[in-house]
This record gives sequence, C-alpha cells and structure tokens, in this order.
Amino acid sequence: MSLRIRLSRGGAKKRPYYRIVVADSRSPRDGRFIERIGTYNPMLAKDSDQRVQLKEDRVKHWIEQGAKPSDRVARFFFAAGLGDKPAIPEQTKKNKPKAKALERIAEKEAKAKEAEEAAAAAAAEAAEAVAAPAEEVPAEEAAEG
Repeated sequence: MSLRIRLSRGGAKKRPYYRIVVADSRSPRDGRFIERIGTYNPMLAKDSDQRVQLKEDRVKHWIEQGAKPSDRVARFFFAAGLGDKPAIPEQTKKNKPKAKALERIAEKEAKAKEAEEAAAAAAAEAAEAVAAPAEEVPAEEAAEG
C-alpha cells in the first residue's frame, strides 16, 4: 500500500477548508483516509497561526512509515521545520513560448542589435569629428563671408 500525506477538501462552495490526511494513494481525494494529522484554512491570513495546524508527532511517525507528502503538504512541512525544501519542477513544454512567439522575440533582438550597432557607429563618427583638427580659415576670408 502506497501512503500519501495530502489535502482532503471540505468546506462550502468558494469557502475551502482542507484536512491534511494520510491516505492510500489510490483512494479518492475526499474519500477514505487512514488518519487526520492536521488542517489547512486558506481563508485565513498568511501570518495566522491557525492557517496550518499539524500534529508534529504523527507527521514524523507517518514519514518514518514511508508516507510521502504531496508537493503542497511538503511545503507546509518545510515551513514548520519538519522536512526538506521540496524541489521546484522544471518547466514543461506548455510553459514555453510557441514558435511564432520565439520568432517575434528573435526579430526584436535583431532590431535592437542593429540599432545598437548604428548608435555605436554614429558615436564613433562623432568622436572622430571632434578629434580631427578643424581647418583654419584665413582671417580675411572669414571677414568677407
């Protein structure tokens, strides 16, 4: 029997309340469970002590028995100091931009690079113009003009 420590939903519509339970991984989310070891009320403020309540001795017992916490419950355990920080999964294919979006991004980068090169060339020309000595016009021609 594969044991999981997971959330079981309760409460009214749009007013969720979760029990943290130890259950067989094959049983339904809100179905039969072995033991209730805590609660989670997402409607309370994040800094509230009542938001997540755990029976720490029972949590340790079930982890020793081989029960594996779900991702969300593992985060609760880490916050309570009962477990390691859960690994963040890699991005899936769905999270990445599609082909056309990648083409648009590449075009924007190419245009930005061209503009940057043009600005650098203009700055170089301006620097050369400042560095080159100006041609001296004789005083007589300057007075006539």
